[in-house]
Amino acid sequence: MNESKDFLRTIVEEDIKAHKYNEVVTRFPPEPNGFPHIGHAKSIAINFGIARDYNGHCNLRMDDTNPTTEDTRYVEALKDAVEWLGFKWEGNVRYTSDYFPELYEYAKQLIKMGKAYVDSLSEEEIREYRGTVTEPGRRSVYAERSVEENLDLLERMKNGEFKDGEHVLRAKIDMSAANMKMRDPLLYRIRHAHHYRTGDAWNIYPMYDFGHCLSDYIEGVSHSICTLEFENNRDIYDWVLDTLGLTSPRPYQHEFARLGINYTVMSKRKLLELVNENYVSGWDDPRMPTIAGLRRRGYTPESILNFCHQIGIAKANSMVDVAQLEFCIRDDLNTKVPRVMCVLDPLKVTIENYEGSEELDASYYPEDVPKEGSRKLPFSREIFIERDDFSENPPAGFYRLTPEQSVRLKHAYIISCKEVIKDAEGNITEIIATYHPDSKSGSDTSGIKVKSAIQWVDAHRAKTAEVRLYDRLYTCEAPEGLEDLNPDSLKVIKNALVEPALITEKPDVRFQFERQGYFYADPVDYTDEAPVFNKIVGLKDSWNKKVKADDSQAKPERKAAEKKVQIDGEVAPMNEAEQGRFDTYTGTMKLGNEVANTLARDEKLSAFFEAALSVHNSPVTLANIVSNEVARELKEKDADELKFTPAQVAELVKMIDDEIISNKIAKQVFEEMALNGENPAAIVEAQGLVQISDPSLILPIIDDVMAKNPDNVEKYKAGNTKLFGFFVGQVLKATGGKANPQVVNDLVMQKLK
Repeated sequence: MNESKDFLRTIVEEDIKAHKYNEVVTRFPPEPNGFPHIGHAKSIAINFGIARDYNGHCNLRMDDTNPTTEDTRYVEALKDAVEWLGFKWEGNVRYTSDYFPELYEYAKQLIKMGKAYVDSLSEEEIREYRGTVTEPGRRSVYAERSVEENLDLLERMKNGEFKDGEHVLRAKIDMSAANMKMRDPLLYRIRHAHHYRTGDAWNIYPMYDFGHCLSDYIEGVSHSICTLEFENNRDIYDWVLDTLGLTSPRPYQHEFARLGINYTVMSKRKLLELVNENYVSGWDDPRMPTIAGLRRRGYTPESILNFCHQIGIAKANSMVDVAQLEFCIRDDLNTKVPRVMCVLDPLKVTIENYEGSEELDASYYPEDVPKEGSRKLPFSREIFIERDDFSENPPAGFYRLTPEQSVRLKHAYIISCKEVIKDAEGNITEIIATYHPDSKSGSDTSGIKVKSAIQWVDAHRAKTAEVRLYDRLYTCEAPEGLEDLNPDSLKVIKNALVEPALITEKPDVRFQFERQGYFYADPVDYTDEAPVFNKIVGLKDSWNKKVKADDSQAKPERKAAEKKVQIDGEVAPMNEAEQGRFDTYTGTMKLGNEVANTLARDEKLSAFFEAALSVHNSPVTLANIVSNEVARELKEKDADELKFTPAQVAELVKMIDDEIISNKIAKQVFEEMALNGENPAAIVEAQGLVQISDPSLILPIIDDVMAKNPDNVEKYKAGNTKLFGFFVGQVLKATGGKANPQVVNDLVMQKLK
């Protein structure tokens, strides 16, 4: 079971203690209308992970209620994704379409109870009758139809006697409900379309809100875990089950924040557009955020699951930096994959004083990786090096080969440049070099000092390979559409040269190409005769440097585009006042797009934020607390009903800025403020929550943690750097969260070194 307990697992444990269910049953219920993406991976990890942790089971159910968009190949892609991530569903794959007869009977039951009716308003009229946030709706005149007429119309709808949109079945709830989802929601609509499983047997199909809760009930699901956009739908979920008397035991819906990643789109509509318009090679294009795309690029299941674990399970939507996903694959591959040599842009080097050929011993792994393995590298007088590893007129800090500067060939000898050969246009075509016989790697007695080692391949035995260099698919942080596509997201090198061990031995399908990055033998196009390698990720994040360099030259329209914020896959337009606030927050105050969007669109939140800002000018910290903690309180209350004031929140933030308390302690203090309105300084003083920043007080605790965990200390020193977070966490835990996290980080790092 996971050491860290999120709020969903807390709910599950409370239900177990209360004997609410005999078994924990979850479900992963995707709609088979596209390939699953990284956001689905998070949902898979949560649903299957919770079932596993509490000895229950998870169902895989296709929510196939829209025959116009669904397809068998999407079903197979979803099944494949779950299995590849390492999970197994209970029994056979389920389908909502399996329950169509039962759902239809439940609909008839609601009609007989006077709780549903067939409406004949047009789509536009239904929208008009629904009302607004501030004005109640009005019920359709067709709601007065008799039970007999409604049953007759529903049967005729099912039999295909009416056109699409001519009638719908609606629940009869409350047209003045504050939650507009409860204003007589649609339960069934007419669709004259061939269903990939049921064929033409049905002409009406259940809406999500009707089919989902009942499918959960039919399957015996205990915890129906959805993303946050379905929060308002929970009222319908409960109404359907309660009204039908399906109450013991019955499932309950719980919501978590969906995954948002910058430089990425998650909208299936936009992903489908990329595929259909051939902007990518398919759903499994390695630039796509689909699980199939990530898999083909070379990501591992472990790296994706670790990413999902790191970002955690939150109650508020936020944007995750794609660099964190890239870090996870680097971290996973670092100790797994062999290091080999590849030359992407070959420059010939002839070593004039070398005769014959030999095979050099070369380890696949550096000394700090606890893994063994080696290969033989062929070496002769003619080799190829990377073109940019030689410079005739080197800039300052260039430590590779120059006319005056020697360099080591990785695993081989030190060479020196003797002559530069050029063609008629002045392009360098060859380097004539000499080698130092007593400088062989591992037995160097030459005494020559060099500052770097470069990769190379033997000219006669190297293999030609196609190398595909992938970059981010979009150029801006919050992409809107095709205009934001990165024209340089794919560069194909047809004549790269790789050492023969990649082809003949192939110790793994993934490699680290020295100084280039991590690469994967493409599972679709690779053959030994024509090898193809996909770049998974670079050795370090070079994107941020590139973005900073380009930012000063960015076009105004590009900067404006980056300010648009993606919400649930679609962009909701801002009115003039909201846009003005958003521009101020992201411009003058330097707030992130997601936080700025949350504040700008909510008048209560923005008013509270600006009032607090007038007391203490710390926009970023204040914005984070207001958009998360204060927003949660304001969700069900008006500003004048809050127990705390903007000035008190400003005082709380000042205590964070002054390092009197940590961010973690601040959340604890805020909870007290929300309950009783007490001043934050008084809470901190009364409960002794002042942050500990004195190293002399923290160091003994670090020593104690390390003394109690000698095995982990040794593992860290042997290369398992992921344990760094373990030590920091233990120290913070020992101080009750009072220790200054930055001070703890610095001191733990010093101790481990």
